[in-house]
Amino acid sequence: MTQDTTRSTPAGTGAAGTAGTPGPLDQAAAGPVAVLDLAVGGMTCASCVARVEKKIRKLPGADAVVNLATETARVELTDDVDAAAVVKAVEAAGYTATVLRDSRTAERAEKARSVHDHALSGHAMPEGHEMDADEDTSAPTEDRGAYLRKRLLVAAVLTVPITLLSMIPALQFPGWQWVVTVLALPVVTWASWPFHRAAARAARYGSSTMDTLVSSGIIAASVWSVWAVTLGGAGEIGMRMQPTLIPRMAIGEMHMPEIYFEVAAVVATFLLLGRYWEHKSRRQAGDALRSLLSLGATEATLLEPDAAGRRVERLVPVDRIGVGDVFAVRPGEKVATDGVVLEGTSAIDTSLLTGEPVPVDVEPGSQVTGATINTSGYLVVRATRVGEETMLAQIGRLVTQAQTGKAPVQRLADRISAVFVPIVMVISVVTLVVWLVAGGGPQAAFTAAVAVLIIACPCALGLATPTALLVGTGRGAQLGILIKGPEILESTRRVDTVVLDKTGTVTQGRMALVDVLAAPGLDREEVLRFAGAVEGRSEHPIARAIAAGARATLTTGGAPEPVEVGADGVPIGEDQVTEFANEPGRGVTGVVRTAHSGVGLGRRVLVGRPSWLREQGVDTTALDTAFTAAEADGATAVMAAWSGSARGVLVLRDPVKPTSVQAVAELRALGLRPVLLTGDNAGAARVVAGQVGIDEVIAEVLPADKVDVVTRLQSEGRVVAMVGDGVNDAAALAQADLGLAMGTGTDVAMQAADITLVRGDLLASSQAIRLSRRTLRIIKQNLVWAFGYNVAAIPLAALGLLNPMIAGAAMAASSVMVVGNSLRLRRAG
Repeated sequence: MTQDTTRSTPAGTGAAGTAGTPGPLDQAAAGPVAVLDLAVGGMTCASCVARVEKKIRKLPGADAVVNLATETARVELTDDVDAAAVVKAVEAAGYTATVLRDSRTAERAEKARSVHDHALSGHAMPEGHEMDADEDTSAPTEDRGAYLRKRLLVAAVLTVPITLLSMIPALQFPGWQWVVTVLALPVVTWASWPFHRAAARAARYGSSTMDTLVSSGIIAASVWSVWAVTLGGAGEIGMRMQPTLIPRMAIGEMHMPEIYFEVAAVVATFLLLGRYWEHKSRRQAGDALRSLLSLGATEATLLEPDAAGRRVERLVPVDRIGVGDVFAVRPGEKVATDGVVLEGTSAIDTSLLTGEPVPVDVEPGSQVTGATINTSGYLVVRATRVGEETMLAQIGRLVTQAQTGKAPVQRLADRISAVFVPIVMVISVVTLVVWLVAGGGPQAAFTAAVAVLIIACPCALGLATPTALLVGTGRGAQLGILIKGPEILESTRRVDTVVLDKTGTVTQGRMALVDVLAAPGLDREEVLRFAGAVEGRSEHPIARAIAAGARATLTTGGAPEPVEVGADGVPIGEDQVTEFANEPGRGVTGVVRTAHSGVGLGRRVLVGRPSWLREQGVDTTALDTAFTAAEADGATAVMAAWSGSARGVLVLRDPVKPTSVQAVAELRALGLRPVLLTGDNAGAARVVAGQVGIDEVIAEVLPADKVDVVTRLQSEGRVVAMVGDGVNDAAALAQADLGLAMGTGTDVAMQAADITLVRGDLLASSQAIRLSRRTLRIIKQNLVWAFGYNVAAIPLAALGLLNPMIAGAAMAASSVMVVGNSLRLRRAG
């Protein structure tokens, strides 16, 4: 049973709110006075992120969200804080910082492209500045990969003989330990220098990071080994060493200190390998958005008048195009920037932005988007938006903003990571002391303490959320789904009710002729022919729908036959309309005459409301019943008449989008309860609801009252998602727990929403919720693995059940596993 609800609210409430009280849009619009985007260098783990955020937040009026995966910081300023002060705060934490974008600067437009590029590359430096290659080992840039690969190769080549000589007694020739010492020193110094440098920098500022643990473990193993070889007796020629997989099994069996060069070398090599694969994976994570942002046109054919007033073409860089400039787009070329078509017809491939493979037909007056591809005709376009105001730039800005943010599920991880490294250092020292007090011997105690240091690195914890967000939001951009922020992911999980605006969301948002009811004895095509001829002179939406329906119906079939043209240039047999008149809100009239068919054979045709036709002396009795039935069923209807009698009823509806039925079914499959919300009459709402499979209908709602409907549903305990496209939907989109705006709708609706569906297809709403939920699921899987890994591994290491080499391999593998799990989102949707 379909439920109809008609509601109204007192004037002065609704979208605008009560007097003196800001409405949802006002609240949504409130924000920081300025925003800084920074590239932050030197971060390697979640504790680095927490430290940078803490330092920035100490500045009055500054709040920061730092992203490890993109190595960027988004700083919101509620006071007029100098950007240099923010940079100094980051540097005071022991990291480098470069301002990528300051919303207060006049150069904002010029910097827009670099913001997107650097948000994905991880680093930006002022012109002329060369970054020290040792400053960071995790930045997802191509030169970082080459740098890591060089150190990794050297470490791996030297570590192989070190490990073989140390682990296989049969290969231990006289003096082997001295050879191992010589081979190990480059690995634990030069190859491991990035870890040592980062640890020293953190210590200089009174802090600790993941590199503190790594560096401490490598140094401890190396110093012990150097002492053992030089002073402890392990350098005696002919000495052999018998390794054990589980360290505590060797307790009491060693009469000479054991050397751990192989531990230090293997740990360094595994960690460099993990960082290298992590780097490659993180670059893949940003590929979706990076490729999207690189697809913009680089040149444009600018059309300018010459001295004689003739239009001439000039090839210019795309950044030379300004609002109002006119440019040409040839077949196969990219549209230079957002604009409106002035001349020409063509089909535009918009798959870049919408994910839809079917080209969109455009004609004069049609809107086109920069970076889409012209597939056929020659177009002349006037630029309407350029630079960072284009759709492509806005997509990049929204996605990078979402990637910089943090989901609520990450907050606990951040809080733990902030104190994790100091706690691990304490656990390592306690492990050493307990083993010594318990009589386990210095070697067993040292081995367990080093294993604790190495296994506990919280790198996987820091990458768990940002890498999943990076991949998920990038994949969304490819599919034409823009998720504004990571907190949106939690909303999609909790939503149980989805409110769908009817016009432009479920339906196409424009009238279409669906039926012609002819009077007895008349042919429907004759009615359509004469009504279409007269309505073709009117600009009213109903008139345009009738005229378009007439053209489509009367011209379908085989190839058109050749048309003979009269001496006056008018095709013979064409319907000509003279004496056209329009009475707004009532109807139109005109004399329709078939060209070259003789004199006096024209007929006066009237199309309009029955009440107006009766005022003109027309008898409507024969069709009054059909007209009343059509309107009762929610359709819009008009009558066509000539020769004093009504000849037909033309029935129009706002047709349902082809994918709306499937979309509603998918929303139900996701556990959501669909509600149709419309200002249209109950009859029309019932018809649309029945076509798409919606049971609950709220009809005849004034635009200002839509937000009250959402509020009422929320007061009933429902968690509401709202899908809309118009200005009148903006307040409801802002009020809803989750707002989804059609990209084909108004800018204000998209600004108020949490998710924008670029292609304007309701089917994308279910796709967006699936992608959001899957991203959240991946984040939780990553966090469970990262937490569980540390919780399980640290006790094993402290109990002497974990060889430091195995600990190093496991720690490196954990980060790669987290990033690899996130990369599964590249196939989502």
